[in-house]
Amino acid sequence: MSGTIIVTGGAGFIGANIVQELNARGADDVIVVDQLRNAEKWRNLVGLRFEDFIDKDDFRDAILTDDLPWHLDAVVHMGACSATTETDADYLADNNYRYTRDLCEWCLKYGVRFVYASSAATYGDGALGYLDDDAATPLLEPLNMYGFSKHMFDLWALRHGFMNQIVGLKYFNVYGPREDHKDDMRSVVHKAHGQIRETGKVGLFKSYRDDYPDGGQVRDFVYVKDAVDVTLHFLEHRDTGGLYNCGTGEARTWNDLANATFAAMGRDPNIDYIEMPDHLREKYQYHTQADQTKLRAAGYDKPFTSLEDGVADYVRTWLADRS
Repeated sequence: MSGTIIVTGGAGFIGANIVQELNARGADDVIVVDQLRNAEKWRNLVGLRFEDFIDKDDFRDAILTDDLPWHLDAVVHMGACSATTETDADYLADNNYRYTRDLCEWCLKYGVRFVYASSAATYGDGALGYLDDDAATPLLEPLNMYGFSKHMFDLWALRHGFMNQIVGLKYFNVYGPREDHKDDMRSVVHKAHGQIRETGKVGLFKSYRDDYPDGGQVRDFVYVKDAVDVTLHFLEHRDTGGLYNCGTGEARTWNDLANATFAAMGRDPNIDYIEMPDHLREKYQYHTQADQTKLRAAGYDKPFTSLEDGVADYVRTWLADRS
């Protein structure tokens, strides 16, 4: 990689980890785009090397007016509202769809590599499967506006024939360092660690389907280090375009995740099953599991970290130091 790289959402969870790994690979000519305001996510930038920081609204204005002061090599667009409970549909449509479209159009105009975050939330309840091919994508039915805002851009890029020039990544349930600022959107690993430390037990949602026991709902849990590695694979392999799942290909239960967290903390499992809020029940995914076929065909051949190894690394090298 050479030249200036923009990382939007660069003070956020996946974005800051991308900046860290770019630094580890010798890339310091990085511009971080984000909006800090009163949030604590500024702490994610401590210790990272980057050339400049720009507010996300100022960056968008510079794109729209063609007034960027840098010669860009690539844009890694992680900036978005990732709250699945956000109810302001107009805000999500502008922030997650229109902003991405503005930035993509600019990158295509100037031949700048564009890699962006889509989401596994686009798959809805999973009834149509988890295929990331172009034929399956238009049929998907997201369960919430966050998922639909991501789906809107995927559809726009497909409809206009841009997917062969850009890369979208459908991240599944990512967990790991630098998610501390995400409040309710933190991973259950982060939440469970705090609950275990304070009370000695973990609360997991009950199941409201007969085919899933309490805590038996499953997710494809992805360690953030793997999500970053997949992202940078497509930053480096510029002859590849398309929409790709970023997941382990293995579905694991919430009970598995809780047990892995207890084990990493050296505690015996103690799980309570709690009622799910009414507003979540109709929008809840009981099963997610990435189909890796397309990702592997694109040349990404590295193994993904197991849930137990990822949770152990996260707890012992990050969360334990913040207890």
